Amino acid sequence: MQWKPDWGLRGRMALTMFLLFALYIVFAAVIAQTRYVGFLIFMVPFLLVQFFFSDKLALYSMGAKEVSPEEYPELHRMVERLSQQADLPKPKVAVADSRVPNAFATGRSQKNSAVCVTTGILRTLDRDELEGVLAHELAHVKNRDVMVMTIASFLSTIAFMVVRWGAFFGGGGRDRQGVVVLVAILASLLVWVVSFVLIRALSRYREFAADRGGATITGNPGALASALMKIDGRMDKVPKEDMREQAEMNAFFIIPIRSGFIGKIASTHPSTEKRVERLRDLERQMETS
Repeated sequence: MQWKPDWGLRGRMALTMFLLFALYIVFAAVIAQTRYVGFLIFMVPFLLVQFFFSDKLALYSMGAKEVSPEEYPELHRMVERLSQQADLPKPKVAVADSRVPNAFATGRSQKNSAVCVTTGILRTLDRDELEGVLAHELAHVKNRDVMVMTIASFLSTIAFMVVRWGAFFGGGGRDRQGVVVLVAILASLLVWVVSFVLIRALSRYREFAADRGGATITGNPGALASALMKIDGRMDKVPKEDMREQAEMNAFFIIPIRSGFIGKIASTHPSTEKRVERLRDLERQMETS
């Protein structure tokens, strides 16, 4: 299969970023009327660090380390070959010592990216399935949606921090400033909720796009479908404490760590069943073409 730009994904990314930035311009105008301005200025350097060092921070949060070709020769060969097939620079390769079978891509650009797999997924999947997962992660890099998700995530962090610490910094005064602070907290809450919805809507679509892209790179949609089912089936066997420690990376995992009814509704991913169904349809199309 030949790689084709996903204009549906590009349009959604552009719309999401436009709406988020418009939302935050209004948000900044409200905050400018309060005592939170200094707090936001204080936050900016940390958010810039998060953006420019997003790959290193993501790997650090997972306890992952970059590995050399000597340590994981087969994994490096797979990534290098799939990168060539995807017409991408070879990303850094990292491994996280975790029983949770998962993988993710991170980085702000195609030249500054990393692909990470857990030891759990290396033990769970066969060669073809692992290639399907790696191709899926490379498709995220190819589509540049990792960068958009990184930007969107740290924008929403600003509003969340104001909501979380608003009462502490704002005080409980009933004067005009106290009313303005209350309005700012409510505006922050609204901004965070809207950001939450926009990010999840984009995240769910980008997973479908990466599935298609991964199948295009390998020419084997069935292997990725098999990998998704196998990973999803193993999640229930992983200790709960391991999953809780890594749940904050859900938006970037190939299969999210879900917990309960609310976790499914607020999931950053479409259901595994829907993803597998689309991959099976794609497999049938390839067989008949």
